[in-house]
Amino acid sequence: MLNVVIGILLLLTFVGFVIYAVKGGNLMIGFFVMAVLWAIIGMVPFNEAINDIFAQPALDYGPTIIYIVFGSWFGRVLVDSGIATSISNDTRNVGKKSPIIAAILICLVTAFIFISAYGVGSAIAIGVILLPIMFAIGVPRNIAVTAFTLSIGAAMYVNVVLFNQIKAFFPEVTYGDRYLKFGWIGAAIQMVAVIILLLLNAKKIRQNNQLGNDAIAEFDSPDSDVTPAKKVSHLTYIIPIVPVLLNMVFKWDAIPSLLISTLLAMLMTGEFKNFKNASEFIGATIQKAISDIAGLIMFLMAIVMFSAAATKNAARFADIFKFIIPHSTLVLCLIFGILAPLALFRGPLHVWGAGAATASVLAGLHLFSPWFLLPLLYVPTLLAVSTDVTQSWNVWALSYSKLDNKTYLKTGVPVAWIVAIINEIVVFLLFG
Repeated sequence: MLNVVIGILLLLTFVGFVIYAVKGGNLMIGFFVMAVLWAIIGMVPFNEAINDIFAQPALDYGPTIIYIVFGSWFGRVLVDSGIATSISNDTRNVGKKSPIIAAILICLVTAFIFISAYGVGSAIAIGVILLPIMFAIGVPRNIAVTAFTLSIGAAMYVNVVLFNQIKAFFPEVTYGDRYLKFGWIGAAIQMVAVIILLLLNAKKIRQNNQLGNDAIAEFDSPDSDVTPAKKVSHLTYIIPIVPVLLNMVFKWDAIPSLLISTLLAMLMTGEFKNFKNASEFIGATIQKAISDIAGLIMFLMAIVMFSAAATKNAARFADIFKFIIPHSTLVLCLIFGILAPLALFRGPLHVWGAGAATASVLAGLHLFSPWFLLPLLYVPTLLAVSTDVTQSWNVWALSYSKLDNKTYLKTGVPVAWIVAIINEIVVFLLFG
């Protein structure tokens, strides 16, 4: 009976946290406060809470932070070396003659870059190149922004930096062939959806293109003519996928894969022409990369503390959740697919929002394999990453393009929702 009462109290605080997250509260503070509350309500002994909730989880998360640091540095080098922007600018050659092909190519280029690149800084650096091209060839503003953010979201299915963030909840799952089989399928399905979205709007795109692009006449951004600082060799265009290839082919860990790829990017773009230039470039990109993820690291520290508190309290939920949660993996996949929009606004299916509690409790109950739970929760989370107005690079894209939130959500969420349902079925087929 005590467990039921405590479980209900914990669920009430969880509901309060969902409301707090939806209203835009500071999630780092929210997770830390929730960790404290769940330690107190769950009656976790003081010394046990200090060690097992607030100390050891943060220490254990250290290796994952190293992955995030190297991933962020690699992304920053892709941008600052000129590789990412050069890939982006080469799509201009297709534009006016074949606007539909150009739009599809731009989205594929975006996804290709973000297979390894990560962070709002990288998204901005690429966005100021690609979005004006999309507008200029006649893609309606809502379609262009939605296709851009969905393309980034598609790449996140295989992005090693983001994977190592969700791995905080499921440390047993590794970034390798078993996961990447699902990751590549999920990414491909989302990119097919992006292409279909563009094709469904092909008539409007061609009309805008032929009419001299009135749709973009009012777009007045000082960044719209951004060009790469230098031209780089086309051979460098393979660099964004090198870390993934090293992992898949040679079974290398992500750190040496990212490090070798980063050094290769600098070597092939002439940043090693002399010691002074190399030192300055390395120092500048590392400083920017660390700055890009400083807030993220503290946010993740709060998440792992809360996750530990939720695990400590898993037994309190056992009676409630074992009765509520279906034991059929197929039914669970269908439910998560249908309810995937609950990940929006950092809701209960977004693992970097209120869904951290959902992930932690499901992991703590030991009803399902972590290999099943990670992709199960990743799918709705990536719906939010792709279309949510609380995601940093989505917010920037809306501000930059002067697109209102309502139009963006109405355009993007239905597409991402269909993708989520399909990808949950893939989760069942591969892991269920």
